[in-house]
Amino acid sequence: MDYKKSKAPVNTVTRNIMDLCKDTDNIYESVAIIAKRANQISVQIKEDLSKKLAEFASYNDSLEEVFENREQIEISRYYEKLPKPSLLATQEFVENKVYWRDPQRDNLNQDL
Repeated sequence: MDYKKSKAPVNTVTRNIMDLCKDTDNIYESVAIIAKRANQISVQIKEDLSKKLAEFASYNDSLEEVFENREQIEISRYYEKLPKPSLLATQEFVENKVYWRDPQRDNLNQDL
């Protein structure tokens, strides 16, 4: 997924609590959903970054001077400029792009 194309803000934004809890009817449940999605995004970004930086890894055990690689620096800057995973997850939640379900509610609906 290309997170640079996301509409998530780069800086912290004040949000209306009522907008966040309108789907779940519980702000704590909404925050838990956003937190789990943020963890997923964080892991995915870290894996992407690790794969890209692994291409430039040198396996010399000597204490020689470390050479700067311009491409490696550009990749690092790209990932530094991305919005934080929590902001990305919040934006996805507000736009209803996060799939979530509550098994307890599903069981209650089946019993009725």
